[in-house]
Amino acid sequence: MSDRAPQPVERQLPTEESRDLIALVREIVQREITPHAAEEEESGHFPRELFALLSESGLLGLPYAGEYGGGDQPYEVYLQVLEELAGARLTVGLGVSVHSLACHALAGYGTDKQQAALLPDMLGGGLLGAYCLSEPSAGSDAASLRTKAVRDGGDWVITGTKSWITHGGIADFYTVLARSGEEGARGITAFLVPGDAEGLSAAVPEKKMGMKGSPTAQLNFDGVRVPDTRRIGDEGQGFAIALSALDSGRLGIAACAIGVAQAAIDEALTYASGRQQFGRPIADFQGLRFLLADMATRVEAGRALYLAAARLRDQGRPFSRQAAMAKLFCTDAAMSVTTDAVQVLGGYGYTLDFPVERYMREAKVLQIVEGTNQIQRMVIARQLIGPESR
Repeated sequence: MSDRAPQPVERQLPTEESRDLIALVREIVQREITPHAAEEEESGHFPRELFALLSESGLLGLPYAGEYGGGDQPYEVYLQVLEELAGARLTVGLGVSVHSLACHALAGYGTDKQQAALLPDMLGGGLLGAYCLSEPSAGSDAASLRTKAVRDGGDWVITGTKSWITHGGIADFYTVLARSGEEGARGITAFLVPGDAEGLSAAVPEKKMGMKGSPTAQLNFDGVRVPDTRRIGDEGQGFAIALSALDSGRLGIAACAIGVAQAAIDEALTYASGRQQFGRPIADFQGLRFLLADMATRVEAGRALYLAAARLRDQGRPFSRQAAMAKLFCTDAAMSVTTDAVQVLGGYGYTLDFPVERYMREAKVLQIVEGTNQIQRMVIARQLIGPESR
C-alpha cells in the first residue's frame, strides 16, 4: 500500500478562534474517535463518554449564545466542525447535530426564565438531547401526528408514541411535538420532557444497516406529566417551531454527509495510489482518475452549497430553500461518492477490512432523515413555483 496520507480539508474559517476550534476538533478526532470507530460501530457501542468529553470541550453548544454556555460560533463554523466529526464517525457527527436540533426550540422560542434555568446544562452540562417529531403513522406528513398533550391544571399529560428517535432511550431530555388542539399544523405544541419522566419508556433499538452505534428507538409516552413551565413557545406554535428547527437541522445533515463523502474519497485515493495492477498504480488509469475527479467535484460542490446556506442563516436572511437544496445535494453526493469508493477498492471495498463499506451503508440513511430527499424536492419546488394547484 501507499504511504500517501490524506490531506486535511482546507477550511473556510473567519477568525483565529475558529481556526483554533478546528485544530481542537481534529486533535479529538485523531485521539478519541478514529482509533475506535470501526470496532465500536461493528459492536454497536454508543460512545456516551465521548459526548461527555465533547460537552466539556464546548462542542455541544457551538451555535448558541455564550451567556447560556454556548460557543457563540456562526453556523458556517459549526457545520465545518460537524463535517470533521462525521468524517471520523457518523454516529458522533450526527449525534452532535441531533443534540443541537433538540436545543433549538428552547434557544429560539423559550422565555428568558426558561433559557436561564435549562439551557446551560443542555449546552455544556454534559446532557444529551433528542428530537421527537416522527411517529409510526406520521413521517413525511408530520402535521398529522397523533401524540396528544392534554391540559390538567398546571400540567400537561402527554400520551402517544414517537418513532425513529435518535438517542431514544438514552437522552437526558427530549424536545417533543404533540397535538394540543385542532387537527393539522395549528394544533401542535412543543414541550421539553426530561429523559427520566415517569411514564416515558423506550422500545428495543432498531436494527439498522448502518450507524449501529447510534441508538434509534420508539418512545412511548404513557400519561407523561409535564409542567406548563416546560411548554416551549405558545400553544399551537409547535409546528412552526419544528419547521424552523428542521431548516437548521438539514444543514447539519448536509455537513455530515460531506464529512462521510470526504472520508470515502481519502480512503479511495490512498488505496488507488498504492494498489498495483499491470505494473503501475491503478490511480494511473484514466478511467479511475476520471471517477476520482467526479467524486471530488461532488464533494466540493456540496461543501460550497451548505456553507452558502449557512452564511445566509448567519446573516439573518431566509435560508429554507437553500437548506433543502444543501440537504438534497449533499446526501445524494454522499451516496454516490461512497458507492464509487467501494468500486475503487474492488473486492476489498466489500469487506470489513476497509471502512468504505461502512461509509456506503451510513450514507444511505442521510437521504432519509430530517425529511427524505423527495420531501426536499417538494420544499424547493414549493418555494420556486408555489403550492400545488388543487
